[in-house]
Amino acid sequence: MDALIYTAMSGADRMLKAQQIHANNLANAETGGFRADIDAATSQAVPGYGYDARLLSQNAPTVLDSRNGAVVETGRDLDIALQGDGFMAISAADGSEAYTRAGSMVVGPDGALSVNGHPVLGDGGAITLPEGYTKVSVAADGTISVLNPGDTEMQPVDKLKLVKPDPREVGKSADGLIVSRQGRPLAADDTVTVQGGHLERSNVSAVEEMVATMTLNRNFEMQMKLFNAASDMNEAGNRLVRA
Repeated sequence: MDALIYTAMSGADRMLKAQQIHANNLANAETGGFRADIDAATSQAVPGYGYDARLLSQNAPTVLDSRNGAVVETGRDLDIALQGDGFMAISAADGSEAYTRAGSMVVGPDGALSVNGHPVLGDGGAITLPEGYTKVSVAADGTISVLNPGDTEMQPVDKLKLVKPDPREVGKSADGLIVSRQGRPLAADDTVTVQGGHLERSNVSAVEEMVATMTLNRNFEMQMKLFNAASDMNEAGNRLVRA
């Protein structure tokens, strides 16, 4: 009977955590460049002598949904949409290297290029545009060029660091940025290209997330019924002992 309790309670706990994952996906359905998390689970035997038949259900590290979001045209010079499965390197709050597919870059008062407040990284570290330029463009290979007053040709400033990791090599940090699971910076990949004047939308499907949420609700109710059944069996056993 207690084996059933282990399974039911750990299963219910996993359903609650999976609900949080899908709720976060839904909350970011309109976040540019957001990639949905796919919840995963594994089974784990309860340690200790005599517990071989007791198994727990537990959450495994989430997996990124590798589907691309819809690309929309903006016409803005510093908007880019990454093509394929690549990511753009940025600096996290702690200074470590992280990655994103959000491509709405802005220029700060000091010329520093950033995305959602995170400095954009290039071949030489954080990218800073020179003062006084009259035009800026981003080439397909990620090269950023500016047109200075008096010049007739665009001058390259830096090149975006673009990476293309194996989906199993990356996960999400607590602040939602893509990070390497090994904790080391990823190598640049010259095969990754960008599309200027466009932005990628979130790849979250609201319909799929709602269906998953309803399924998890039903599974949670089933786990609670199993727990109540185990409790009833325990009470019946106690009555037999007392008799």
